Amino acid sequence: MNRLRAAALLLTSALIVPAHAQIRLAARMPGAGFGMGPGGGLGMGSGFGLGIDHAGQEFGARATGRPDELGRDSLRQLTGRRESAIRRLLREHGDLIEADPAGDPVVRNEILAAFPMGDASSRAVALGFKVIRDHAMAELGLHIVALAVPAHWSLRESLRTLRHAVPEGTYDYDQIYFASGVQAGASAPTGAGAGPRSARPLPKIGLIDTGVDTSDPQFRNSTVHTWGCGGAARAGAHGTAVASLLVRRAPADLYAANVYCGAPTGGSADALIAAFSWLARHRVPVINVSLVGPQNLLLAQVIAALIAKGTVIVAAVGNDGPAAPPLYPAAYPQVVGVTAVDDHGRVLFEAERGPQVTFAALGAGVTVATVGGGTSVARGTSFAAPTVAAMFAALLGVPNPNAAAAARDALIGRAVDLGAHGWDPIYGYGLLGAR
Repeated sequence: MNRLRAAALLLTSALIVPAHAQIRLAARMPGAGFGMGPGGGLGMGSGFGLGIDHAGQEFGARATGRPDELGRDSLRQLTGRRESAIRRLLREHGDLIEADPAGDPVVRNEILAAFPMGDASSRAVALGFKVIRDHAMAELGLHIVALAVPAHWSLRESLRTLRHAVPEGTYDYDQIYFASGVQAGASAPTGAGAGPRSARPLPKIGLIDTGVDTSDPQFRNSTVHTWGCGGAARAGAHGTAVASLLVRRAPADLYAANVYCGAPTGGSADALIAAFSWLARHRVPVINVSLVGPQNLLLAQVIAALIAKGTVIVAAVGNDGPAAPPLYPAAYPQVVGVTAVDDHGRVLFEAERGPQVTFAALGAGVTVATVGGGTSVARGTSFAAPTVAAMFAALLGVPNPNAAAAARDALIGRAVDLGAHGWDPIYGYGLLGAR
């Protein structure tokens, strides 16, 4: 029934939304004024665009007018650019990345696999596969490995062989995920932080993104634990911006996982799985993921296991336009998908719509911290999700299914209904965080 409902919503949107709003990845346009920030983060000049904060990839389109606005002309420039953007990524890093049958970029020569107890993994090795990374997640009851495919085997052939020879396993490509928002505007001195730390324990929040520059005063009263990159500090623009919003309302005990680390294959499903495992070990009750990508069977298993244990996953729904197919992880069952509105309560026209939308929050003209100090203006569903994640974290101490359900109900009751009465596919249950 949900599939039929989603299909009807998408069909309706397709009839009323111009084709130029249907985008996925944005391609770099000439004269966009982009520069690469520390750690591979995308630093924005005078213009900005729908794009990604990804290792070495500068995709975007120049915008005109105020930096917190995105004109339809900018979206029109991006029509048909997704394929060229992917081709550029594959061309520049073809030794590390290839396309799956759907055209999404994946890590070359790697398969992700989940095996039940027994000799399943040894049977895969006997076929010629090699275990190159191992995620034994006892706290979630999962065992996921990354397999190097045998020489001269294609990824499709490898999947087919594994599913036939070791059918009890679950297998998928190691797909790559991208940030779901952009930053713009000149830097300015940063103001005071989120306020003094109280005597009460800080709310615990997880973040999966680029690295975070914690030197900004907004982090002064928060505690930040970092993971990834072998312990090296590799701050990125997107992660720093999102993290600053997570601690803006109140100081937090922030667990920040860097899944990019400046690598061309950064943001892979395997890296996200490892980050989720780290957060599960630390019993983080709320995790913000302002990243988007295709559905992945192994990532779905991990997220489902976390939710079953009582962890709340908050994710940006993405900026591919109202007629675009759903993006993940926001579209997985029971993930809290967040869309973005402007300061008048109007949904951003590039925001995705559908059954994956749970709440709305401000996502235009948002002031965020930048790498190296100062602030910039941000736009996109990436920057709406942290408001909702912080509100969940204020209600939860540890992962607990009953407490998570109660927190969800409480926030539904606090949401300002913006669309059709009750839940709707544009605003979900309504706006959270309105001042």
